[in-house]
Amino acid sequence: MVKYTYTWCIIQKKIGDNHMTTTDNMPPLIGQSAEFLSLLDRVSQVAPVHRPMLVIGERGTGKELIGARLHFLSSRWSQDYVKVNCAALSEDLLESELFGHEAGAFTGAKGRHMGRFERADGGTLFLDEIANASLRVQEKILRVVEYGEFERIGGEKTLSTDVRVIGATNADLPQLAMQGKFRADLLDRLAFEVITLPPLRVRWEDIPILAQHFAQNMVRELGEERFAGFGMNAMRALMEHTWPGNIRELKNAVERAVSRVMSTSGSSYVDAIDLDPFVRAWSDAKTKEPEADAAQTAKAPLANPAAPFAAQVSTLERTLIEGALKAQGWHQGKAAKALDISYDQMRHYMQKHGVKRPVAKTA
Repeated sequence: MVKYTYTWCIIQKKIGDNHMTTTDNMPPLIGQSAEFLSLLDRVSQVAPVHRPMLVIGERGTGKELIGARLHFLSSRWSQDYVKVNCAALSEDLLESELFGHEAGAFTGAKGRHMGRFERADGGTLFLDEIANASLRVQEKILRVVEYGEFERIGGEKTLSTDVRVIGATNADLPQLAMQGKFRADLLDRLAFEVITLPPLRVRWEDIPILAQHFAQNMVRELGEERFAGFGMNAMRALMEHTWPGNIRELKNAVERAVSRVMSTSGSSYVDAIDLDPFVRAWSDAKTKEPEADAAQTAKAPLANPAAPFAAQVSTLERTLIEGALKAQGWHQGKAAKALDISYDQMRHYMQKHGVKRPVAKTA
């Protein structure tokens, strides 16, 4: 199995009085799926274009990492990359944080405060959860995006700034604009390019690679050098889960499993995954029965701790593909739907593993 790991090149970056290297502050982007590689290609193509952009994706898909990549792959990489979570502040605080204020502008404003738009001059401002900004704040953001001008709260002087704005959200902004909850003119300006992040459930071939990465990091954090690996039961649980929390949820599940087995057995070998940490041993709630889909008709091969990790994952992939095809009478379209993958992905895996429909015997 080929593993493509996209890590940040080492870039010395000064933010305020602190120096940082991107490799020290941002996790690597890891994956091999067609959706993931297509996303990175798209980001690389649009990053040099100095226009506002939107990054859309479900929770836990890595919107902030993509925003940072857009910045560091542009000619603005040596300038400030400033981030604001619009959902974490009230309307007044967000307005003050973005545009700054003068002394005495409101109760408690004892001195002049430089806003994020000023601090990001020449660089990039990442507005996370931008759908949560009020219409009043959106109007002021629009003016900066459109004309590069703003005033501090309580100020009379118009200030200029050269900032690339990247907005991020998991909300349906066009729908919010139709409902009058998001300014349509701001949406038009931000949507110069829209980068949509694929959820983990459509990147399922990346799950083993990401799981191995998170497990290895956790093992090192706990003072060991090498991760012993996943059993087939654990890997099957990872592959069959839908991951509504995406990569963040996967990271938590893997790290939780590794820490538990190391604390109880002293080994880092993981043969079981607890996908729901809220389940209680004394709960009388009925255990959910697994859906009877084609993917579960295939019997997972037994784990072999001595075999290479990549070889075992390859075996599991082939088992899932063959099981789904057999269950659907070798109808590739139905098998792909049962596995929640595209028809092209089904064809890719059949070719990758040499899976062919058996030739019917003639009398």
